[in-house]
Amino acid sequence: MRQFEFFSAVASELSFTRAADRLTIAQSAVSAGVRALENELGVELFDRSRRQIRLTSTGELLLPKVREALDAVNGVRDAAEETTHAITGSIVIGLMTSVTLVNVPRLLGLFRTGHPGVGVRLRAARRGSAGLLDELATGELDLAFLALSGPVPAQLLAAPISASPMVLVVPADHRLAKAGQVGLDHLGDLAPEEFIDLPPGYASRQIVDETFAAAGLERRVMIEVSDIGTAAEYVTNGLGVALLPEFAARDARNVRRLPVAGMPDFTVYLAASRTRRLSAAVRAFIDLALADDETGAIR
Repeated sequence: MRQFEFFSAVASELSFTRAADRLTIAQSAVSAGVRALENELGVELFDRSRRQIRLTSTGELLLPKVREALDAVNGVRDAAEETTHAITGSIVIGLMTSVTLVNVPRLLGLFRTGHPGVGVRLRAARRGSAGLLDELATGELDLAFLALSGPVPAQLLAAPISASPMVLVVPADHRLAKAGQVGLDHLGDLAPEEFIDLPPGYASRQIVDETFAAAGLERRVMIEVSDIGTAAEYVTNGLGVALLPEFAARDARNVRRLPVAGMPDFTVYLAASRTRRLSAAVRAFIDLALADDETGAIR
């Protein structure tokens, strides 16, 4: 089973080094474990002929089955733990970068106090919420705090945790700076503007793109930033305007934040895959996150 864990981690990272870091063991142990598994099965799981390793066709075929086996073993562990009322194991949680709507450190502190036998690892989104959705589907993540721009996809179990209204962020001397708010009927006035935004795949970008598309309008995104926490600073420096969740522009200087009537909120969900078994540790974390609303822990 340890060899299965090594194989699954390397398949997720496509790197023995990153897999070893993720598992907090020596790279040599991971490499030896995967090689031993290949020898035992009589197949090659990875193509090592290039600088970037990749799964062989056999590896791609076996990966889902290996992960099903790992889930089954964890199910046995959970059943045993239920007889002792002690939860152990580990959870991997995906997070969006610079999204401060959820007080994750406090939530993790509460969880560790209640379940000291569970290890929790955090992974930052590499491709926004779209990337987190993919990693939930493949089993690389057990849970994710992510944002959705529309209905919850059928493959997800998801509960809304917090939300932030979208605002138009403009320089303090912009022609719209004195407006109290803007509505969807004003989007045409924004079409000539140069926009700062996040790359496709990020939920806030999808909200804005879908809103403009529904109005039959196009816009020019001139600067893309992967950290939502820095986007408003580009507006501060006169490089364009931005449509962002209010929390992401709260501390920006020399800008005006105008509410946008009719635009969907940026909503954060705690999500898990509907097609994968939820371990006792994952269920305990979900219960805590949905029950705890003290001092803004999940707001």
